[in-house]
Amino acid sequence: MEDNKNNSQRVYNLVLAGILIALGTVLSFIKVFDLPYGGSITLCDMLPVMLFAYRAGAKWGLGAGLTYSVLQLLFGMDGLKGISGATVVGSILLDYLLAFTVLGLAGMFRGKMRSHPAAFSLGCLAAGLLRYLCSFLSGWILWSEYADANFSPMLAGMSGQTLAFFYSLVYNGSYMIPNILVNCVVGFLLMQFAGKQLLKGTEV
Repeated sequence: MEDNKNNSQRVYNLVLAGILIALGTVLSFIKVFDLPYGGSITLCDMLPVMLFAYRAGAKWGLGAGLTYSVLQLLFGMDGLKGISGATVVGSILLDYLLAFTVLGLAGMFRGKMRSHPAAFSLGCLAAGLLRYLCSFLSGWILWSEYADANFSPMLAGMSGQTLAFFYSLVYNGSYMIPNILVNCVVGFLLMQFAGKQLLKGTEV
């Protein structure tokens, strides 16, 4: 009887993961703002995977995040054309596989806080910042040759690795921070007003 229950839960999680990964992929194409060297402000594309991770746990969440990362890689292959092999490998790891897999950690505060809305939004913040870290490291280490001091007044007078460091921080922050904040706010509201429905069937 217990085995049947576990099998049913696995099937349910697989189906739900597929639906939410697909939803996140569709939302990733709805871009509010697009930057010239990659990166965009989208319509909560991270939220479906993070919601699944909060509901199903880190193991399932990381699996969903990895699957989502592979889809994002497939749709982003054009951005990797014409660059060196080492940069391609590094970009695949930092800009895609790691950057999107960490979204599966959004449930890290579940059970540690009484409030599901607070726990989920804080988890979204942490997972989003981890993705930002991956993008920052990629920009600093792999894409430093594209660092542009004209991108922001605060970069004026900088050069070399100092410019690359702060350029990556500012460039990636210009789209990641708004994305993170929007996902946290929407995630909080979803959990506040529909938390019981979203978490139905799990131990709460």
